[in-house]
Amino acid sequence: MTNSSNFMQFADKQLNLTDVQVMGILNVTPDSFSDGGKFAHVNNAIEQVERMIEDGASIIDIGGESTRPGAKDVSLTEELDRVVPIIEAIKQRFDVVISLDTSKAEVMNAGINAGVGLINDVRALQNDNCLSVLAKCNLPVCLMHMQGLPRTMQANPQYKDIVTDIIEFFQQRITACEQAGIAKERLILDPGYGFGKTLEQNYELLARQKELTKLNLPILAGISRKSMIGNLLQRDVNERLAGSLSAAVLATINGAKIIRVHDVKETVDAIKVLNATLNYDL
Repeated sequence: MTNSSNFMQFADKQLNLTDVQVMGILNVTPDSFSDGGKFAHVNNAIEQVERMIEDGASIIDIGGESTRPGAKDVSLTEELDRVVPIIEAIKQRFDVVISLDTSKAEVMNAGINAGVGLINDVRALQNDNCLSVLAKCNLPVCLMHMQGLPRTMQANPQYKDIVTDIIEFFQQRITACEQAGIAKERLILDPGYGFGKTLEQNYELLARQKELTKLNLPILAGISRKSMIGNLLQRDVNERLAGSLSAAVLATINGAKIIRVHDVKETVDAIKVLNATLNYDL
């Protein structure tokens, strides 16, 4: 949980969210939009985790089900088979916060038993039994905003005011968490770039992201290599590094405390340059 020094406990590890933390993405799916299939095997996954930790990642986010637009649902058994062995292997080898990206209560429970330090849910604990699973543990959870579902979310997203609507959504989910027995101090908020948002809505959200800090909870921003960068710059997924770094810096300036990325080393460098500049309060 957090205190006045902005420390947050992630199972057996504590991170200081006064400093921006870089979360490295480890997709163990065959169909992820960026690196699908690369890290589905345990040995490949371990090599990638080691590389990301060396590059400066303090959190590794493991996902066993793609949430890209149009993604197909994955069965419970398949998702468990993908993520649990890799969580266990990472836990045995590395001293790093392990985040589990899932929306299934059974997968959350298995991950908690295997030693994860954070649950990262794109559906904000709205699926069956998710609230009760998190209420029984003492882990932090990241609640993400998404309009619609991955299969249809980009069809025609509409908002009265995107930031106001997202704040209202978070207020509702914070209340639901508290009523279920999950303390507010355990929550992290992800505005959900690319999840049920047009290109223009994504950039308005990035420009106004600081307004979300009025909720007094840490913000996680995940923009790395997303279509909001590709569509703006007309770049394929493997040509989006410069755009991703620009977005990471802007998200940090606008209040994000955790940046979720594919390119850890480059993002850590960009944030170091930003921090060195921010040291001078002119």
